[in-house]
Amino acid sequence: MSQQWKYLVVDVKTGLLGGFKPQDLQEELDKHGRAGWELVNLLHATPTVSSPMLIFKKDA
Repeated sequence: MSQQWKYLVVDVKTGLLGGFKPQDLQEELDKHGRAGWELVNLLHATPTVSSPMLIFKKDA
């Protein structure tokens, strides 16, 4: 039987100009890591327009 995964996509909160604090990113990573999620990718289209998206996975 093959491995089954669940996925979670999280938008990191940004400020008015699209910036974010590294501590905000760290808090999101720690929070989801404690819940058993593993970060598999980070998407950040443009630094001034969109917030970073964190993509996590864990066993289904």
